[in-house]
Amino acid sequence: MCRNITELRGLEPAATEEEITAAARQYVRKVSGITRPSDAVAEVFEIAVAEVAATTTRLLDGLPARRQPPKTIPPLRRPEVRARLAT
Repeated sequence: MCRNITELRGLEPAATEEEITAAARQYVRKVSGITRPSDAVAEVFEIAVAEVAATTTRLLDGLPARRQPPKTIPPLRRPEVRARLAT
């Protein structure tokens, strides 16, 4: 369903809070159909992002170590993406 969400389990170093939140935000956007939340739904949208991020963190913490690293690099680890976000 969410093709833009990359695997976070097994990253070295481990997935950052920023990466987990970005994945949670992408999931909530996809499920809700809302790309840019309006003021009317911003609070409930951000609560959902926080809850999904917390659940994802618990999931990643509870899973055993991975035998092989993920096949793709999360966008926030790519230098060109980091540079774009910094501007």
